[in-house]
Amino acid sequence: MSKGKEKPERMRENLKQEEIKRNPTGNLNDAFNRNEAGNLSGLAGSLGWKGLGVLILVIVIGFIVASIFLR
Repeated sequence: MSKGKEKPERMRENLKQEEIKRNPTGNLNDAFNRNEAGNLSGLAGSLGWKGLGVLILVIVIGFIVASIFLR
C-alpha cells in the first residue's frame, strides 16, 4: 500500500512505532505522563512487553523490600 493511500489510523501507528524504535527512553516518560490521565492500557501498550516486565519487576521488588522493613 502506498503512503498516500494509507488510512490515518495506520499512519499514526507506523509513526508511533518508528518513534519507539528511535527513542525508547523518551517513550517511557511519555507512557508515564499518559498514565496520569488514567489510561492504563496506554501505559502498557506504549511500554511494550520489555518495559512492562521491568515495571512489574520493580513493583514486586518494592513490595518485597517494604514487607521486610515494615515487619
